[in-house]
Amino acid sequence: MDFNMDNKVVIVTGGSSGLGKAIAGAFHDEGAIVIVNGRNQSKIDEAIAGIGSRAHGIVADLTKIEDCEKLYSFASEFGPVEYLVNNIGIFESVDFFEIKDERWFEFFDVNVMTGVRISRIALRDMLKRDSGSIVFISSDAAVKSIGWMAHYSMSKSAQLGVSRALAELTKGTNVRVNTLMPGPSATDSVQTYFQEMADQKKSTVEDVLKNYFIESEPSSLLQHLIDPKDLGRAVVSLAANPIANGSAQRCEGGVIRSAF
Repeated sequence: MDFNMDNKVVIVTGGSSGLGKAIAGAFHDEGAIVIVNGRNQSKIDEAIAGIGSRAHGIVADLTKIEDCEKLYSFASEFGPVEYLVNNIGIFESVDFFEIKDERWFEFFDVNVMTGVRISRIALRDMLKRDSGSIVFISSDAAVKSIGWMAHYSMSKSAQLGVSRALAELTKGTNVRVNTLMPGPSATDSVQTYFQEMADQKKSTVEDVLKNYFIESEPSSLLQHLIDPKDLGRAVVSLAANPIANGSAQRCEGGVIRSAF
């Protein structure tokens, strides 16, 4: 399918690794000019080399407003930013009673406020020219809260509220704001998560992977980890859909046991 993205500029935050890199690759495959950020230049260089010739990257820490401005300014050198994907996120498996206040605030800052900061800049320009699309990358945990990842679940739920609120600002325009909710996917960070789970259970990563869907995600209809490339294509489709606005699209393989 042709999404008419040739030479359109897209920012994928945290696009130098994991799901972000897969999303950036999917946009690049559609002809877009892809801008990613990260905190390590060599990692960024490696990522953009793997994504393709229209990929570019810059070191920017989006917990700092000045770095948000730097990223947006860098991307704008290639043309108007037509798409913004708020992908930056952290997660971990921790006993609720062991999570300190500072860690709750850190999760909110990284998982929610990075998207708020860069969207504050990008959305204003999109509304001025009456064109653009923003996608927040949330999680099935936004709806199916996870007890051993309470701070993560909180931040993912908050993203749904922020995304819908920003969509309300686009009423009557050609600008759209949506959310995609992935499920368990085969990224490097998920492998780290499995290691943490294995440590908690005093087991091996191999055993945890073997029994994960039986023990932890029995409601999954796929019963396997999702390929990040498939999620990348789902983000592209949502971002380009002219009639999707204010939506929270589930792409979690049926983990959320609900018809709605």
